[in-house]
Amino acid sequence: MSACSVPSFVQTWDRLRRPVWLYDPHTARGVYANVPALALWGAETLDELLARDFSVLSPAVKVRTDRLVALTADGGEVSERWTFYPNGQPVTVQASISAFSMDDGREVLLFEAAPTEVDAGERRAVEALRHTSAVITLFDRDGGRLFANPAAYGAYGSDDVEFAARFADPAEGEAMFAAAVAGESVAGVCAVVTAEGRRWHHMDARPVIDPVTGSLGVLLNEQNVTARVEAETARSAAEQKAAMSEARQRFLTDMSHELRTPLNAVIGFSGLLVDAGLEASRTGQARLIHEAGQDLLTVVNRMIAEPDADAGAGQAGMPEGAMQEPAEETGMETESEMVTASVRVLYVDDNQSNRTLVKAMLATQEIVCETADDGAQGVDAAAAGDWDVILMDIQMPVMDGVAAARGIRALDGQVSATPIIALTANTLDEQVRGYFEAGMDDLIAKPVDMIELLTKVAQWGGSGWRETVGTEAGTGAD
Repeated sequence: MSACSVPSFVQTWDRLRRPVWLYDPHTARGVYANVPALALWGAETLDELLARDFSVLSPAVKVRTDRLVALTADGGEVSERWTFYPNGQPVTVQASISAFSMDDGREVLLFEAAPTEVDAGERRAVEALRHTSAVITLFDRDGGRLFANPAAYGAYGSDDVEFAARFADPAEGEAMFAAAVAGESVAGVCAVVTAEGRRWHHMDARPVIDPVTGSLGVLLNEQNVTARVEAETARSAAEQKAAMSEARQRFLTDMSHELRTPLNAVIGFSGLLVDAGLEASRTGQARLIHEAGQDLLTVVNRMIAEPDADAGAGQAGMPEGAMQEPAEETGMETESEMVTASVRVLYVDDNQSNRTLVKAMLATQEIVCETADDGAQGVDAAAAGDWDVILMDIQMPVMDGVAAARGIRALDGQVSATPIIALTANTLDEQVRGYFEAGMDDLIAKPVDMIELLTKVAQWGGSGWRETVGTEAGTGAD
């Protein structure tokens, strides 16, 4: 752009001693400069100055320039101190800035500058204030804005936003302002409404004296802490979700244990009565009890399984081949294939009725079954006995079934390899994975299905694990 597009009367500004220049904020280029302005900018000719590109601006200068455009658009004039860096050298002036209309209709900024002497420390303080990311504003005692640094204009725009109007909850801002006017320094994290939307700022308000009027004012220092607040909120939500999940897990575990344990006795003993050869009427009554128990078990299973959106979640974590197929296939086994009279079983359970029931079921096939009342007794009994299979309850006092399984696997000799079948009402997916991680081999869910119980005891009790362990031990000795 050349000087010829500048109105002819502007050429008379060359006679002024005060630097005067025109700047187009839209193209970031100079438009005109008189002789003193050329000297200020360190340019030998006007063409040299107009060739310079001023588009690379710091965020603070960009915001400050945008504010000048807004404040002078309707004929306003701004007087403030500016520091320029022509050829890399700082020059500080007191400038009056206003809008100027070009012949082609463009609105540019007119700078009229007067050099000013500024102490080095003050100059650096002013520049730091202008370039800091902190939002700094000085208010009068009525809440009106007296001064704002570029970061403040960037956050709230050029409008004269009163103190309390910045807050998402104006009452919160009014309380903070009143405390500062009363002589207190107050701070806190508050929700504010910025030009970019709702944000979280750390607000620090304190009473000061306005250095221009000598009147009481309030200095507000704001730091954007939105990222931190959102991160803390997300962490809190995650912790709450985890706590709710843990509470739900405890609830399902308790419900599973407290409901399935008595159903185990109802269904198990009624099933034994059905096959006990009672008179027809008594057998029919026992069958009705058994069927009612099965119906109630269906309701319990559905209630516990639905939150997992997977009714079979209790079996999802088992190793491949660890469990047998659906009860229909298991039921196809013949009694002769299930009879293993020589199998010795240790059953660990703190519930008397459970122990009585399982012993009665196993007795139908002449399977020897001894019992222990808790996990600690179970480990001792496993170490002292010669068992083919260990049936292990999970939820027990003194020592639970998972800890007992780990204890058995840590024993010396062949006993550490004894097959362990979890026999429990706690069959959520995560729980089942824990059983296998502890060294258990299989799972039977309560209420106990007698055919499944007998089949798995026969399977694991006659699996030849002793010979396998012995062979491995012998191989290792070589």
